[in-house]
Amino acid sequence: MQAKRVMVKSHDGVMVPLSIVAPKDVVLDASHPTVLTGYGAYGITMEPRFAATRLAWIERGGVLATCHVRGGGELGEEWHQGGYIATKQNTVSDFIACAEWLIANKYTSTSKLAGTGGSAGGITIGGTITQRPDLLAAAQSSVGLSDMLRMENTPNGAPNVAEFGTVTNPVHFKSMYALSPYHRVVDGKAYPAVMVTTGANDPRVEAWIPAKLAARLQAANPESYKSKPTLLRIDFDAGHGMGSSVSQRLDETADVWSFFLWQFGDAAFAPKP
Repeated sequence: MQAKRVMVKSHDGVMVPLSIVAPKDVVLDASHPTVLTGYGAYGITMEPRFAATRLAWIERGGVLATCHVRGGGELGEEWHQGGYIATKQNTVSDFIACAEWLIANKYTSTSKLAGTGGSAGGITIGGTITQRPDLLAAAQSSVGLSDMLRMENTPNGAPNVAEFGTVTNPVHFKSMYALSPYHRVVDGKAYPAVMVTTGANDPRVEAWIPAKLAARLQAANPESYKSKPTLLRIDFDAGHGMGSSVSQRLDETADVWSFFLWQFGDAAFAPKP
């Protein structure tokens, strides 16, 4: 396989790092099933790491990419502040720019591109789903922060005020409402296929928050289950993911990737009648 880092121009001209892992001698013909991941909060850096499960995706000719969006710490505290409360839209816009770059450079196409985001990355992927529903074939919001206005009222809400803002501040509220994935879903709009995953015992992003997003997407377009469904996957023995067993992680990865491949048109992963 091959790994590379490129810099992608975002909406405001800022260059955003994009890490790509692909099969060796990959042919850029827009045909590769691709998963793009982003996070972008708390100044956390998305560092390179090995995972054996990723080999399975690469061996099928797939591409894995990470967009190091603003809000993370890859380029220091200024990078963090660039996707923070009033500037949080940059986090979503950076992810969208990286997705567009992968398509423009023929690693993949819209019909074979999926996006993922977990926890605070639920804002990143949720914003992409609602702002650019035409960009992805499928998406996963994993234990995602998808209701920014109600999160503050949960037991784990107060520690996150410093990162995302508070609804009691009118300026913060305006920024939070503009990006809150749940509140940005529009009735009748065609969205990509979405798998929302959560753990019933999640102490950080309580399970009802991702569940609300799944229900809202389903209600927005009730006929979408025929071609672009929204599914809610709940692990009743899991929490926020950190304490999950190897088998739990593998089961979830298998379900999510199978869902993506089904939406990419791979007949081997289509539901059996």
